[in-house]
Amino acid sequence: MKPYADTTDSRFHGTTILAVKDKNQLVMAGDGQVTLGSTVIKHHARKVRRIYKDLILVGFAGATADALTLTEKLEEKLERYNGSLTRAAVEMAREWRTDKYLRRLEALMLAADGNTVLLISGNGDVIEPDQAAVAIGSGGVAAQAAAMALLSETDLSARQIVERAMNIAGTLCIYTNDQITIDELPIHAKNTPASPET
Repeated sequence: MKPYADTTDSRFHGTTILAVKDKNQLVMAGDGQVTLGSTVIKHHARKVRRIYKDLILVGFAGATADALTLTEKLEEKLERYNGSLTRAAVEMAREWRTDKYLRRLEALMLAADGNTVLLISGNGDVIEPDQAAVAIGSGGVAAQAAAMALLSETDLSARQIVERAMNIAGTLCIYTNDQITIDELPIHAKNTPASPET
């Protein structure tokens, strides 16, 4: 699998996704830029979406068509496992890694419900980060570093932190712009994972 931030070939690519959680809300944002090689093709792409009855937020970085395919695959797994994000993500990552077709898809995903953020990769990884902020994509390091600093040094809300951190990433990363899509979910108590359908 090639690095998700590789923009040297002739594929379409998306860029920076950031998720931040505080005691009240979980906020996810993505910039709007899509590049083809070194050329900006689109400025207002929507890289953060709601799936599964609008209960799950998904953000993707990487080859755009591949990311959309994987988003559809995750929603299929959520339907099968009654909305259990962790179970669905694990099953999708396993299939992504082993399926002859899916393992060629190049993307990283963040998926979140009201209490959990997961990073999902084609290597079979499903990671729940320890930090309250996590980011992926070419501007991900800048966005996450800015968010972590704002979380520790200010009393800003998760949404305010996301807005400022994404703007900082946009000033540093040439593949990230300031056309930001932001969505949020309220924090809720963890439920017992639902059993798969039989």
